[in-house]
Amino acid sequence: MHHYRSMFSYPKEDSVAGVVVFLVALPLCLGIAIACGVPPVSGLIAGIVGGMIVPLISRSALSVTGPAAGLTSIVLVEVQHLGGLEPFLTAVIVAGGLQFLLGVLRTGRFTALVPSAVIKGMLAAIGITIVWKQLPVAFGATGGVFDIPSQFNLGAAVLATLSLAILYGWKYTPFGRYAFISPALVVVVVASVVAAFIRDMPGLALGAQQFVDVPLGGVNALYAALPRPDFAAIANPAVWVAGATIAVVASIETLLSLQAVDRLDPLKRHSPPDRELLAQGTANALSGLLGGLPVTAVIVRSGANVAAGGRERMSALVHGVLLLLAVVTAGPLLNTIPLACLAAVLIQVGLNLCKPALFTTQIRLGPQQLAPFVLTIAAVLALDLLKGVIVGIVVGIMFVLYENSRRAVVAERDSAGVVRMRFRRDGTFVSKPGIVSTLDDVDDGETVVIDGNGEYIDHDVKEVLATFLEDAKQRNVKVSLVGIDLGLAKAGGGH
Repeated sequence: MHHYRSMFSYPKEDSVAGVVVFLVALPLCLGIAIACGVPPVSGLIAGIVGGMIVPLISRSALSVTGPAAGLTSIVLVEVQHLGGLEPFLTAVIVAGGLQFLLGVLRTGRFTALVPSAVIKGMLAAIGITIVWKQLPVAFGATGGVFDIPSQFNLGAAVLATLSLAILYGWKYTPFGRYAFISPALVVVVVASVVAAFIRDMPGLALGAQQFVDVPLGGVNALYAALPRPDFAAIANPAVWVAGATIAVVASIETLLSLQAVDRLDPLKRHSPPDRELLAQGTANALSGLLGGLPVTAVIVRSGANVAAGGRERMSALVHGVLLLLAVVTAGPLLNTIPLACLAAVLIQVGLNLCKPALFTTQIRLGPQQLAPFVLTIAAVLALDLLKGVIVGIVVGIMFVLYENSRRAVVAERDSAGVVRMRFRRDGTFVSKPGIVSTLDDVDDGETVVIDGNGEYIDHDVKEVLATFLEDAKQRNVKVSLVGIDLGLAKAGGGH
């Protein structure tokens, strides 16, 4: 049994790390909400709930929870499909309940069944979607990519370009050595100052719709502005489908992030996945109830937590409290942030998810990895995230079945002319085509040794071998079985 420290065991280290994570999370919470086409406050609520609720239930010392770029495409599609944000929030509550149930049923371990190529394809497709959706915002357009020429705003384009230059050039500056300085926050501050400087310049000034819009007036105004879930939508089957989609994808993303953060943990602790699903389910149900986006454990903020010296869950809690204070007290300041700079932050996130090196690696790994990867990307972009993942898994299974069918056995002819057929893996019904093909290559009058030592041979394969033995008598083929009992197997499947 694991014994977990109190979340308040390292108050000094976690207080500092919590501030750093807050500075990283603030622009991401705003940017992801805007990328999803929902009010910025929904992203902030998700960050607050993820920061203040998950650490109380989870036993992951260093992971940080909040709205995730990986769910952007789901939110975009489902908000439109369900007819608005209110029924979508109901789907988020459903997703939270389903995640909690997955935790109760102890299903966390089964995430490993999703092929790596499918997960990489899913993330690459999400990256492509994010970049595609944020390009118009970066150029000041309120429509899609094809509206950029007619709605182009030079000021927004300048801010986005400046922001990308800072983000990609940051590591080459002297400040890049300091983990507590967030380049995303620097981008927000610089872009806000530049936007204020050019607000009276014709041709460069930004319109009101090109800034963040957070409700002003304190707690009461914030509560009044929060979108509410439409509980009547619970009877809509599409809401349950959306909830299941969010639950599956959010759980996969969370557990993958959990594994990555555990590898970064300097104290080498293990985070229980089922407990994490309970925490994430609770947070998602509460986030949907309060008008927030769905949440997952997120690697960017978790990585910042590790780099800043975080040691326990208190750092995530501190970041959640600071987000709440920012929403309640710093609304006027948040509303000076240009959307173009947040678009730049998200474009960098998207490009990191679909960087060219990912594609070249999959190509080098061969068709068995490349095909599920490419088809998952195509299916996600053409259909939706859940259907795309299902397509990728099916393709991956097909490749596994194919490889098992043709490589389960190997046949070699020794110096005496004896055909020695050896099982290299368990003989199951999947292997039957390859086994039948190998047996068909045996000529009349030959001697065959079939070695199944150390491998499981199921009844289907035993019936194939029994049929071959029956036929061998007519063909003068001498057959020896090693480690295989055909006691109950009948030739021809017993028909």
